[in-house]
Amino acid sequence: MDKIQKQLSVFLENRPGVLAKVCSILSEAGISILALAIHDTVDNAVVRLLVDSPTKALLLMEEEEFYVLEQTVVVLEILNRPGELTHIAQTLAQADINIAYAYCTARPDQHSGCLVLKTDNPERTLEVLTR
Repeated sequence: MDKIQKQLSVFLENRPGVLAKVCSILSEAGISILALAIHDTVDNAVVRLLVDSPTKALLLMEEEEFYVLEQTVVVLEILNRPGELTHIAQTLAQADINIAYAYCTARPDQHSGCLVLKTDNPERTLEVLTR
C-alpha cells in the first residue's frame, strides 16, 4: 500500500455546516473520502483530504469557489506497535528529511494502520522508508 498520492487541502470558514457541504459535494459525485484531517484556527479550518478521485474532487471544489491546494504526500501502511513512528521519524531525520506534517489512524485491535506524511521530497521519503 506504500505509495505517493495527491492530497487536497481545502480552506473553509470555521462554522457549522461547511464541512457537511464539502462532504456532500464529494459524495454526490461518487467520490470516497479515504482520509481526513482538520486543522482549525479561530476563523478558518484547513481540511486535508485523501480521496479516490483527486482531480475530479479538485475541480468540484474549485467550481464551488473553495480555495483548494493539491499536494503530494506519502501514504504508508505501518505496523500498529510501540516505536513504529519513532523509527520512521528517526530514519527521516537521519536522511535530513523534514516532516512538515503527518496524520495517521489505527484501532487498537488492528495489526497495521495508515500514515500520511508531507515532506519536501515525497519520492526520496518513500525511497528512504522502504529500503
